[in-house]
Formats: sequence, C-alpha cells, structure tokens
Amino acid sequence: MNRYRNRAWRAIGAIAALATTASIGFAAPAQARTNAQLNAYVSDGWGGGTITSNPAGINCHTTAWDPYGGDPAPDPTGTCTASFPIGTTVHFNATADAGSYVNIPPDPNPVAIRSGYNYTGVVFCPNDGLCSAG
Repeated sequence: MNRYRNRAWRAIGAIAALATTASIGFAAPAQARTNAQLNAYVSDGWGGGTITSNPAGINCHTTAWDPYGGDPAPDPTGTCTASFPIGTTVHFNATADAGSYVNIPPDPNPVAIRSGYNYTGVVFCPNDGLCSAG
C-alpha cells in the first residue's frame, strides 16, 4: 500500500495543477472603461438658470440669490453629473431664469468625453448688474 501512496498524491497534485491552469487560462480579461463622468458647474454669478446637455444626462439648475442678503449660496439642483460613453461629444445649452442672463455660456462647449476628468461650466448673473463674473 505504501508503494502506491506517493503515486496517488502525485496524481492529485497534477490534477490540481491542471485545474488551476485551466481556470486561469479561461479567466475573463479586465474590461476597459467604456463610460466616464461629466460634471457641470454652475458658478457663483448670483443669477439663476439651467444648463442641459445633448445627449440628455445633464439638467442642472441654480437659483438666483443675493450674496449681501445674508443667505448662503443655494446648492445646484437636478443632475449636475452624468455618465457618458467615452468618445461621445456632448453639447450644452444654458437658459437663464426670469431676471437673470447668461454671463458666461457653457465652457467648454462641446465636450468630447474621455477617460478621466470631464467638465463644463456656466455663469448666470442677475439683470440688476450685481454679478461676480465678467
């Protein structure tokens, strides 16, 4: 019996090695990223408005506010970050709320989505002349 024990262990070891090699050989390769995030920033021009994207995904709004009124700046609402396929060209449209205007249109516009950091920004100002930009 002892004379066959080593052969049995060698056979089990060989089978385990073959099974491990087979599973490694059939492992799925790492997938390349196919999407990337795009961020839309609505700056502190103190006016209100919305930036939207084409294709759809970004629909980000800010409300006008008076920095001297004692209230904190409002946070943008809606979708200000979206995922797009890498290679997609995204165009933007900025629409000011009543009582505001677009002081700095979306920049850059358009954006060619690439892996890494993608962004655009817009500045809305109130019609009364109170504005932090431009």
